[in-house]
Amino acid sequence: MTAITDREEKNKICPGMLYLVATPIGNLADLSDRAKKVLAGVDEIAAEDTRNTRKLLTFFGIKTPLFCYFEHNKREAGATILASLQAGHSWALVTDAGTPAISDPGEDLVRLCAEAGVPVTALPGACACIDALTLSALSTRRFVFEGFLEGKTGEQKARLEAMKEETRTMVFYEAPHRLAATLTMMREVFGGERRLALCRELTKKNEEVMRTTIEAAVLWYRDNEPRGEYVLVVEGADPKEAAASFDDMTVREHVNVYLSQGLSKMEAIKKAAKDRGLSKGAVYKALLDEEDDTNGQDSAL
Repeated sequence: MTAITDREEKNKICPGMLYLVATPIGNLADLSDRAKKVLAGVDEIAAEDTRNTRKLLTFFGIKTPLFCYFEHNKREAGATILASLQAGHSWALVTDAGTPAISDPGEDLVRLCAEAGVPVTALPGACACIDALTLSALSTRRFVFEGFLEGKTGEQKARLEAMKEETRTMVFYEAPHRLAATLTMMREVFGGERRLALCRELTKKNEEVMRTTIEAAVLWYRDNEPRGEYVLVVEGADPKEAAASFDDMTVREHVNVYLSQGLSKMEAIKKAAKDRGLSKGAVYKALLDEEDDTNGQDSAL
């Protein structure tokens, strides 16, 4: 495992190192001095859209060569970058705006490097998720980042349904042309009274934060055209109401709620047990009993 510990060494470019460099999400002044030095000092920069990144580099007088790395070429491009890193060349990875590897194919490149033992370091900076969360006036103590809702409408709604009992604050990304439909789905699943903050054009001249309810947001965007990229920060479910709704679920349905949130089976069983005031063993046994009942019904058909 390679680690950078000396402060002086942190300001040098290390051969064979991948640097994850956060770039401004609107205000160019948010690019740190260290980020500028790294972008100017590495051998090459992997960028989501080289045209956008070239504008940024030109503004700061940086002439480092650019290499295109994005969702649809990440396998081939990732292999090329990895081979170059292993040969001792230094690379920076950027996304169009914000922190690379967050809702971004950069996560695949980081995984490749980790598996190959190639050192990776990150230069912190702008991140729309954190910016919006801090501006939302909702709870920031515990939150879950969902990014863009993927798939067709049915798949998106199913994802929201799986989060209906989520008590943590939820953060979503959304494009303007899909905003109205997403808000309507959220109203159907979460209810219109749930609070949310709609954050758009963050750090830009026209930055706007609307703190409202889902119902009010749906009505607002019936008459007002969405503009700019949005971050939606949605209030989590009331813990007491969420716990009450679990009583109407079977044990398996209860455990599946947590599995859909990305927890392991054991973690999901542990949380379901806590919600129900049972031991983990009792929940596990109930799962087995439900499975036996289902198999018995199938056999009888």
